Amino acid sequence: MVAKLTPDQAANWINDGDAVLLGGFIGSVVPEAIERAIGERFSQTQTPRDLTLIFAAGQGDGKGRAINHLAHQGIVKCAIGGHWGLVPKLQQLANDNLIQGYNLPQGIISHLLRDTAAGKLGTLSKVGLGTFVDPRIEGGKINAVTDKEWVEVVELLGEEHLFYHKLPVTVAVLRGTTADQDGNITMEDECLTVESLAAAQAAKNNGGRVIVQVKQVVESGTLDPHAVKIPGIFVDAVVECEDIQEHMQTFATVMNPEFVGIAVSDAVTKATTQERTSLNAKTLIARRAAMELEAGSILNLGIGAPEYIAEVAREAGVLDEFILTVEPGAIGGTPQSGLDFGASRLPQAIICQDQMFDFYDGGGVDQAFLGLAQCDVEGDINVSRFGSKIAGCGGFINITQNAKQVVFCGTFTAQGLQLEVQNGQLEIVTEGKQQKFISHVEQITFSAKQALNKGTPVLYVTERAVFRLTKQGLELIEIAPGIDLHKDVLDQMAFAPVISSSLKVMDNAIYQSNFELTINRDTD
Repeated sequence: MVAKLTPDQAANWINDGDAVLLGGFIGSVVPEAIERAIGERFSQTQTPRDLTLIFAAGQGDGKGRAINHLAHQGIVKCAIGGHWGLVPKLQQLANDNLIQGYNLPQGIISHLLRDTAAGKLGTLSKVGLGTFVDPRIEGGKINAVTDKEWVEVVELLGEEHLFYHKLPVTVAVLRGTTADQDGNITMEDECLTVESLAAAQAAKNNGGRVIVQVKQVVESGTLDPHAVKIPGIFVDAVVECEDIQEHMQTFATVMNPEFVGIAVSDAVTKATTQERTSLNAKTLIARRAAMELEAGSILNLGIGAPEYIAEVAREAGVLDEFILTVEPGAIGGTPQSGLDFGASRLPQAIICQDQMFDFYDGGGVDQAFLGLAQCDVEGDINVSRFGSKIAGCGGFINITQNAKQVVFCGTFTAQGLQLEVQNGQLEIVTEGKQQKFISHVEQITFSAKQALNKGTPVLYVTERAVFRLTKQGLELIEIAPGIDLHKDVLDQMAFAPVISSSLKVMDNAIYQSNFELTINRDTD
């Protein structure tokens, strides 16, 4: 029978110098009780020390939960993560050069776990070429004390690839819903399965330990084998969590059956209708971006302005003409936002994160709509680092480098932008203090050169202007009605874009209260 531990006992299983894989996505599938106990043990005993923390996706609430429990000087020696934005204390340790750290693509980390489990030396991929992960640029290193090269350039069959070295997993701390006495784990209440199986296999095949937090333990032989997501042969111990606040479905929701495909209401659960139907900047951006939608497409929508595209499509009654996906594994349904991000309302399927990135990296996404934080003259995009703020790339590199079409969505300027829409005309009332179209991005999260080499169509959509990527750089192809080309667009950029000879005014309907979306349909 598998060992049954309390959270405090599980924390004692972590030894100095361990490489600890922490499962979860934001607040979904996070083993909160165990992570809290590890942090408390360190506070009381100053052990364990010098851990390497490994996490594929962002885990935390930006305050004190999830990995934030472990973000203390002494407990962490190195951190390897896909997204750092929700762990500000860990960011600070990295900025102060008190730990070593790497930011690698979320999909790469999930694949590294699988390849590490398979006994491979690492993962070979084109994902990351030309971005800050490329060792010719930054190699994914977060600070000056990070000296080991985790990524190298190799040539195979005459083409460049990146080789990512395997992960040194000695402990995997994961989460499920139900365990039997043999350690078999089901995940019926979890809105995601993430990379749990690959992580468990990586730890076991590396001679390590696997600890899984669950809601309940049942007798052996009572679980449906088709429902088992982590077989007991990979599990050393389970922790039965008695506090529901430490086993919430997400960090925003205790339990919503619709996140696991069980319909309980016909009502739309979002409470942002007023905000989304008002003519604010994000709604305008989403309307213009939604005009690029192709019926039948498989989509990925990022957080921020791209989230509003689903609302625009829903209002138009066409949302069911697309399949929305979320990188940690949900297919279909309606992706959620905020601390619910990662979950989908009434999904059609939930697959493992490493499998989802197999699909993404192979070009399975037809259209990707993602955020626009900084853009430069080359068309490169930065969403991963801004001065001392280490947001991290998450799945952004995997998605933008491999989708068949990419649309970046964001306001033209930031910090204080105010606008008004009257009679179908856009007026900039107060300009944002921060330019987003700058000479050189602080970090390359999206490589325009790679997109051009692949022939990927790329658009940049804002509330007042639309650009497309060309070999000559950004080309301005549309401006909003009521906008002054020089004062409101060119003077707010640090570089001069190519101006299309057929520059046109954005569709006036976007700026009307009775906007009706027309999507592209193949009539053949």
